[in-house]
Amino acid sequence: MFLQDHEGRGDVMVESRGGKEDIKLKDSYNRLYRLGTDYISAAGFKLRLTSTELKVKPKAANVAGLQIADLVAYPSRREILHDLNFLPAEASTFSDRVVDILVKFKYLRNPRTGETWGYGKKALP
Repeated sequence: MFLQDHEGRGDVMVESRGGKEDIKLKDSYNRLYRLGTDYISAAGFKLRLTSTELKVKPKAANVAGLQIADLVAYPSRREILHDLNFLPAEASTFSDRVVDILVKFKYLRNPRTGETWGYGKKALP
């Protein structure tokens, strides 16, 4: 949706998890690309993504974008699970600062209400 909102195109790259897990990730990506989701059609994926194949890199490759994703994903996940009462609040100066930046500047918002749930923050089964 970021690419759509900015009329951009891009690639999808993940950090390797191991043989079977990598195959599952590639299969999931392929299914999304071919069938779309409830939120983005297959045509939408094809318009915005430059590759039909998921790129998988080992941690040892030390890809900068994947390192940044790691730094953002964990604090974001904890904050969302805390919002849903699945995790207790946990003091962490670094995580708190990351979450503050995400909430204030990065999460998408409902254009009418400013709410982030359902836009920038989602919990999917």
